[in-house]
Amino acid sequence: MFNSTPNKLTVLKVAVAATFVGALALSPLAFAQEDEHGKDAAASKEVTGEVVDMMCYVDHNAMGEKHGQSCGAKCIRSGGPAGIVSEGKAYLVVGEHKPMNDELAGYCGKTITLKGKMADRGGIAMIENAEIVKK
Repeated sequence: MFNSTPNKLTVLKVAVAATFVGALALSPLAFAQEDEHGKDAAASKEVTGEVVDMMCYVDHNAMGEKHGQSCGAKCIRSGGPAGIVSEGKAYLVVGEHKPMNDELAGYCGKTITLKGKMADRGGIAMIENAEIVKK
């Protein structure tokens, strides 16, 4: 009377439907991870400004070549955060998941162009995956 074995076609339909629904549910996670760490060419921008030692800049607005080549470069080489000030806005500058202090210390107090991904959170602006643009 009752067929005790499930219909193989029904089991296959359910398996295919479950796989499809699971793939749809997980696909936004894959895109979100790519956006978080992927290199998005559209988000990459260039900023031209003065390289600063962020500690002295934020504490007492220290800028200029005189400060940059003495105190500023020393602070950056010692591990202090490096930044760039462009049109009155300061950006923390980092390379690809690491500081760029060795590359930026010699430019402290000078105007350069950086290219990278812009990020802004909690009032802190940052250029990440930054590269020095050679002109």
